Amino acid sequence: MGGGRVLSPVLLVGAGAGEATCGILYLASYLRRGGIEAFVRLWDGDETEAEVVRSFERLVTRVRPKLIGISLKWFHHVDRALLIARTVRKIDPGIRIVVGGNSASYWWRELHAYDCIDDVVLGDGEVPLLAICQGDSAPPNCVTRAPDGRPRRLPLAYVQGAKNTEDIYYSHFNELFLSQIDQHSFSGWVAPGKGCGENCLYCGGARGNQKAAFGRAKPFLRSEESVRRDHQEIAGRTWQMRYDFAGSTAEFLGSTWAGVDLSRHLCTYFLWGVPRLELVAALAETFQRIHMVIDIGCFSEQQRLEQMGRGLLKPCAKDRELLDVIEACRRHPNLDVEISGIGGLPFASKATLAEELRLVERVISLDCVVGYQRLESQPGALVTEHPARFDMVSEARTFTEFLDYFERREPGDVSVPMIRFRDAELEAAVQRNSDRVDALAWEHRDAKRNLVVNGRTRLRNTAPWTQQFALGDWLGSHRAPAKVAQEQVTVVRSVDGTTLSCAPSVSPRRFSDPTLAQGEDGAILLAALAAFEHPTTVASAVSQLGAKARLDPGSAREVIDHLMDGRFLQPA
Repeated sequence: MGGGRVLSPVLLVGAGAGEATCGILYLASYLRRGGIEAFVRLWDGDETEAEVVRSFERLVTRVRPKLIGISLKWFHHVDRALLIARTVRKIDPGIRIVVGGNSASYWWRELHAYDCIDDVVLGDGEVPLLAICQGDSAPPNCVTRAPDGRPRRLPLAYVQGAKNTEDIYYSHFNELFLSQIDQHSFSGWVAPGKGCGENCLYCGGARGNQKAAFGRAKPFLRSEESVRRDHQEIAGRTWQMRYDFAGSTAEFLGSTWAGVDLSRHLCTYFLWGVPRLELVAALAETFQRIHMVIDIGCFSEQQRLEQMGRGLLKPCAKDRELLDVIEACRRHPNLDVEISGIGGLPFASKATLAEELRLVERVISLDCVVGYQRLESQPGALVTEHPARFDMVSEARTFTEFLDYFERREPGDVSVPMIRFRDAELEAAVQRNSDRVDALAWEHRDAKRNLVVNGRTRLRNTAPWTQQFALGDWLGSHRAPAKVAQEQVTVVRSVDGTTLSCAPSVSPRRFSDPTLAQGEDGAILLAALAAFEHPTTVASAVSQLGAKARLDPGSAREVIDHLMDGRFLQPA
């Protein structure tokens, strides 16, 4: 390996706004252990093209990367991945631009046609990306350019499995991040395993595409030692752990938690089916609070069984099995359950719609949150590729159609192309049912969060974490100019992970950043939190804010309501 120009430093970014996928952290850790100076930009709040350009001008100036890797895991980020690639190419044509991830692997032909992309990494990326950085002329799993400019696809020689993942784990978290806001944006994702052995008709990451893009048709658990190293590396740096792999057992996870105290951590677990009760108990015993999301495919048992019988859906529980698990979960006071399903799947009828609504109402009556969405188009999914088989129509199927859809979206629009029934009457009935389920679900969510308060209600600041940073450390030297770099920012995290960043001494006229509550606004928020440092009535806090922050009673109540909504304040 090697022989060419070593590419270091390296900057890895996500293609979407918000927190990037945890994949870039595994990649950066692996590169660091391979001698490459790798950095991650984990959090991205840019909305407009101009903001993207400004951000990357600053990032390139700070890091001076020889290579920028763009993680294109989710298909609805394809337009932003191309925008980032074009932007970097204009800023510095000498930077090598590499894209990878599930969607990049699926669309490698189309992406490689863009001259702003040098390489596409197919499937698992650790060994291929390190090979590129070390100057290997034939890195495995890569689509590179031949001398005549045509794409050259190299074999999928690197396929991760249970026997070769001992060297894939989190490390170097003190060196990877470019700012404290990046490090504290990490939500604690850990991957117990990888892959999927099912062929659900709606999923672009099903078994067939896993085989084509990653070279494996079966999921696998990573080595216990590597997952244990993940927990050891991040437990002191994150407030929760998040998992989304169905094959984990209580015994496996218990061994990976060994020696790590998670008793004050939260846990969010996305399950692709009904969990075993031993796993439920292990989570409840290990974490302070658990939010468990159980995916049942759809809320109509008849539809569920029909699709399972045709091999179009992963194994899912019958309603009775689901209700039994919910009842078992309710025995653990620190565990809440969300039941997730998709509306508008094939084989819908008047009977299945009524059945769907009944189960939703039953689940809500048990105080479980309902996660619900209409069937969306996913590249490579069976129902997207062949909607006519199910008498349906997809709003996007080809790369060009998906790209056009996302390029037309306004900033802040998170819609995706949908799949709808060709029969107008059936489509209208499905949409009415969907609207009704949405209304019920959000009404229940709001009821769980809302608290009716009056002047006598006693509240307390329950934020479990408050720290101060220099603004230059919090935002990073590439975002905070020298004139304000030493100003203090107070960062407060609520019990649900919502973060407030308050910089009272930084006037928006001197410097402005959308992530900060600045000047008087920041001072008011901190004053309101301080008023509830000990159990205090709302009326007393309103009086304090009037005296100390010169707020009228109505404005003071608005601030208190805002902090309650974010769960910074809770009943004493």
